[in-house]
Amino acid sequence: MIGYVTIGTNDLARAAAFYDSLLAELGARRVMEMEHFIMWSTGPGQPAVCVIRPYDKNPATIGNGVMIALAAGSPEKVDAVYRKAIELGATDEGPAGQRFPGFYAGYFRDLDGNKVNAFFMG
Repeated sequence: MIGYVTIGTNDLARAAAFYDSLLAELGARRVMEMEHFIMWSTGPGQPAVCVIRPYDKNPATIGNGVMIALAAGSPEKVDAVYRKAIELGATDEGPAGQRFPGFYAGYFRDLDGNKVNAFFMG
């Protein structure tokens, strides 16, 4: 149902380097790039993540209660994505681990303060 999500940034080059490395952990690569945004996906017809400088030219800000959840294929992949995010300078919002039976997730904030998690259900 989700086609793509956009994450605001005030430094596109810095966000691009962060998400190039982070999303590669999930098999995603850049699929579209323009002066003001970059999009990553795992393939045609698959959901995508974009970073964008806001269209209205105002500074990007984080949304209170907004979070991007990245589907991982296993708890081990959640661990890898979470570790990569922290290695890239993200801040911890809850280390990778089982939250309740059948739900494993790790939470972090990207370099612009956007809340992101990697999760596995199963």
